[in-house]
Amino acid sequence: MTPEEILAQITEMALEYGPKIIGAIIVWIVGGWIIKLLLRGFGKVMDRSNMDPSLKPFLKSLVSTLLKVMLVISVLSMLSIEMTSFIAILGAAGLAVGMALSGTLQNFAGGVMILIFKPFKVGDVIDAQGFVGSVSEIQIFNTILKTPDNKTIIIPNGGLSTSSMTNFSTEERRRVDWTIGIGYGDDVDKAKEVIKNLCDEDERILKDPEVFIAVSELADSSVNFVVRAWVNAADYWGVYFDMNEKVYKTFGQHGLNIPYPQMDVHLHKD
Repeated sequence: MTPEEILAQITEMALEYGPKIIGAIIVWIVGGWIIKLLLRGFGKVMDRSNMDPSLKPFLKSLVSTLLKVMLVISVLSMLSIEMTSFIAILGAAGLAVGMALSGTLQNFAGGVMILIFKPFKVGDVIDAQGFVGSVSEIQIFNTILKTPDNKTIIIPNGGLSTSSMTNFSTEERRRVDWTIGIGYGDDVDKAKEVIKNLCDEDERILKDPEVFIAVSELADSSVNFVVRAWVNAADYWGVYFDMNEKVYKTFGQHGLNIPYPQMDVHLHKD
């Protein structure tokens, strides 16, 4: 081909495809801007509604993905790309990616199940996968916990949705259990009276159900009491720690000993 023919062909292609390419670029830029506005408005609508905070990040990510897919399809259509073939290619690619990312898809499915059945929500304190913390965010693939010592734990939703989990925030009240020991020879009735008085003095301990105190074990070096009291969930740890300190400070004043393991060694001289 002569230079004139090459130039003419380039000019013809530019005239044919140039407007389409420019239009596709404009649509991509304007479409991206519109998607940002829509997502911002969608986020404000969710903030004003009484929607569960756990659903907000998930729905926002889902809507964002759908809008971007629609934008890509629109841009490709403007470039006269055959969408039937493109969809077939996407299907084959999706199958291959799905097989390669089976674990990721499992996490996605787990996230959907968590948001539907709501075994926990944002703000709940849970024990799952060996970690205890407050649920900070439920994402599509992961759940983020904040531990009491301010660590961030990221747990994949796949295992979280199929394994056992303890939710400490479901019930308004919790039972606090203590095991308190006294020495052999100490007054059992006196010990029960002191423990009962300590429980009655703490206003955070509920009166109904009544505090349960009983001898639970005759151990190697101590007589052990089991003490069970009901409190509001928010008071659990405060009551637990305060009672331990009160028992330690008070038992000695009433002639009660808190034993510790001891070993008696007897020497016999031949």
